[in-house]
Amino acid sequence: MKHLISIQFSVPKTGICYVQSGLRKDRLWSILGYVAYFITACILDFERAIALVVLTSLAIVSKAYDLVKTYHGNICCGFFRVFVVARPEQLISFGGVCMFILVIFIFSAHRTEVAWRSVFWGLGLQFCIGLFVIRTEPGLTAFQWLGEQVQIFLNYTKHGSSFVFGPLVSDIFAFQALPIVIFFSSVMSVLYFLGIMQWLIIKIAWVMQITMGTSPTETLSVAGNIFVGQTEAPLLIRPYLMDMTKSEVHAVMVGGFATIAGSVMGAFISFGIDASSMISASAMAAPCALAISKLSYPETEEKTFLHQRKISRCDEQNILEAASSGASTSIGLVANIAADLIAFLAILAFINASLGWLGGLVGFPSITFEVCSRQLHIP
Repeated sequence: MKHLISIQFSVPKTGICYVQSGLRKDRLWSILGYVAYFITACILDFERAIALVVLTSLAIVSKAYDLVKTYHGNICCGFFRVFVVARPEQLISFGGVCMFILVIFIFSAHRTEVAWRSVFWGLGLQFCIGLFVIRTEPGLTAFQWLGEQVQIFLNYTKHGSSFVFGPLVSDIFAFQALPIVIFFSSVMSVLYFLGIMQWLIIKIAWVMQITMGTSPTETLSVAGNIFVGQTEAPLLIRPYLMDMTKSEVHAVMVGGFATIAGSVMGAFISFGIDASSMISASAMAAPCALAISKLSYPETEEKTFLHQRKISRCDEQNILEAASSGASTSIGLVANIAADLIAFLAILAFINASLGWLGGLVGFPSITFEVCSRQLHIP
């Protein structure tokens, strides 16, 4: 009787195992069939298969998330708790970074030529710099100290502007903020004459070049954008501009738009903006700008410059000429800043008046451009 019972129970178990084995084989063949279909679609016309690539990527990410959550969920949660234990909503920013990368990849000029080493190293360097500045006491203290020193240094502008404008310095904005641009531009010109800026830029560019695998010319320009503006940084590589590839020129342009010029940074500091925040933001933006540039416009041509290049010295003959040349160069920038402030503040006032009139017709006279922008950008 016992043997009969064991036989009766062993038969269903064998049947279940057989069914499960068949399901595994069917699933395996289905996956292999889809992989073959996916590869064929990409080979025949990758442009037409972009939607399929995106959907497949989302499915893989979703399945990977389920597997990681099942087998390594506790470990991952413990890792993320270190960073977001107090504010879990900070993970929203990580989702935003992933979305940016996905969108830029979809609209990339050459998706099959993307050098992922440059992309991931650039984002990694940005993360490491941000982690050092925000999450470590030495990094936070160092950048705060640097910001305070920059603020103290820029305050010396008052000695020159008060001598020229007298008591007007304390009452008129143009005589407070704009002279800082002139002073900072003059100092930067002196530092270039002494070779200090060239040495600093080359060292920063060397770090990005050996990690991201980018060319020396584009890396020098992007590194220079941490300290100088979009018009001055390409002058660091002026002898090589005509022979650069389209991807390298694109990287130079992206680096200029991603950072704050040193002279403009001085004006922002005079507005009361924290200097350490802007300095750290420019340092973080440089490798990220290079990464995004290589994602949106990958390199498809042969690089002309594969070795480190020296930055040429200034044409000035002495320090006084360098200081005077830097001050004279900033005159156009100061005029542009003043003209833009006048124009845009006037336009903003007109827009606010128009929105107030339109809102008043329906019972909302307090509508302004600032209110609309604030409501649109609230997380």
